[in-house]
Amino acid sequence: MTQTLWLFGTRLTILADHTTTGGQYDLIEGYFPPGTQTPLHRHTRYSEQLYVLSGEFTVWAGENKVVLRPGDSYLISPSTPHVVATVGDKPARGLVVAAPSAFARVVETVGTVEETEPADMALYDRISAEVGDELLGSPGTLP
Repeated sequence: MTQTLWLFGTRLTILADHTTTGGQYDLIEGYFPPGTQTPLHRHTRYSEQLYVLSGEFTVWAGENKVVLRPGDSYLISPSTPHVVATVGDKPARGLVVAAPSAFARVVETVGTVEETEPADMALYDRISAEVGDELLGSPGTLP
């Protein structure tokens, strides 16, 4: 069961979610076009492990800033404020493991089929609150 949706400028393909993992984790492939950056946020109920397939990600997590290249992996512990970005002119692809399962629910519920279709922010706020996600700043804000 795979499902591909767009959320905040990133293409996210759900490879596994609570229905196939017994709620233990989500596995999502993300494609970040050049210059894409998540808003500053944190997950209070699950960890996020990022593994880079291609391109380069810059991650600001708490007090740390790391640049990840293909084959690199980085664990973001629950409640850590963070931003993930593709700095530069090349896209990046990576795998995200969210454990326990929760992030796929946000993508499935709020993601859009069309890249240019805006997310329903009221729905995003409600689902994020239900899974324990918190927006901490607008795009461009760093921890």
